[in-house]
Amino acid sequence: PGMAGGFLLEIRRGTQSALLVIRYEADFPSSPVDVSVAADCLETRSGGSCEAAALPAEVRLAPSSCRGLRRLPGDGLHLRMRLRRPPPSADLVFTLRESLKPQKNYIFYCQSCGDIIVKDRKFLRVLPLPSENWNALVEEWCCHPNPFARSTLHPKHDDCFLGDTFFLLHSGNESHKSKENTRVICKRCKTMLGETVSSDTIKYYVTEVIIRPSEGSFSPTPRPQFVQSMVAQCLVELSSAKSTFRFTVKGDNGRTYILIWLLNSDTLLVESLGSSSSHSVSTLFGDIFMPSSGPVRTWNAVKVLYQPCIKSRNKDLADAWENDMGVHPLKFPSETCLELLLILGLSTTSLPPSLRCMNSFQVRNSCY
Repeated sequence: PGMAGGFLLEIRRGTQSALLVIRYEADFPSSPVDVSVAADCLETRSGGSCEAAALPAEVRLAPSSCRGLRRLPGDGLHLRMRLRRPPPSADLVFTLRESLKPQKNYIFYCQSCGDIIVKDRKFLRVLPLPSENWNALVEEWCCHPNPFARSTLHPKHDDCFLGDTFFLLHSGNESHKSKENTRVICKRCKTMLGETVSSDTIKYYVTEVIIRPSEGSFSPTPRPQFVQSMVAQCLVELSSAKSTFRFTVKGDNGRTYILIWLLNSDTLLVESLGSSSSHSVSTLFGDIFMPSSGPVRTWNAVKVLYQPCIKSRNKDLADAWENDMGVHPLKFPSETCLELLLILGLSTTSLPPSLRCMNSFQVRNSCY
């Protein structure tokens, strides 16, 4: 059996420390509660009943390091401790740069419906693009007129150029362009996949397309899980490559939807749903986000702070970030920005109340 209201264990790999929250559905039990922490399991005793939950094999606690036990109304019991040994390092979140290789055939699928967008395309070159403001930087550093002012980075037929949140392909014989504007849409489900950059170049967003080797098979991924995984990938890669930790999420219409501040990317989350069948205690992401089955689930995660900017919310802060060189913009389709905002909100409301806010920002664990 699991805990009455379940537990949430938030582990930091870097510091080998953990925060344990033992949750309760309603009021705290009137009888005394004994909490036992072993290296491989957690146990609570109250009123003659005993409930235990085994930890995953990769998580081993150091019981002698337990400290700071406290009860928070609406949360349950909080307890901090160290790990007996560090968990295995997280597999690097799926990266587009590593998945696309020259001289191999690939099929591009619409992530929303699975329709084939590009069939059996082989690339001779797969190259990363410079940052989107590279031309402005050239102007700052050159003492003479920008020699690249009229240059454009457009792929040839056998090229694939990779950006922060998109990739560029030669349009070839593909015909997904909308007749009304430059939006590229899926012919089956009408989802926006990208946009045309020129008469022969198409930009596809990484949140809208799944790429698989031609000899492989396609298996759909739940939309919320895919979106948060790809956004987490972008945050991790950019923070590592450019030492930037603040991001604006913008739509293809130019509007800013979300401000994101990356706190860490070494979090491992362990959650037990508890023994009760009641739904009054929120799980980390609800049923649509569960990547595995069983009483105890684990995720690799990045922890972020965020502020929504829709309907003119946080306009002053958004304007300040817009003019800050330390803030990196991430562009996605506007519909995807709204999806991401919903995912963020669901994650925040599922956390214990005391962990939902920090310095006026809302907290969210983005799992992959």
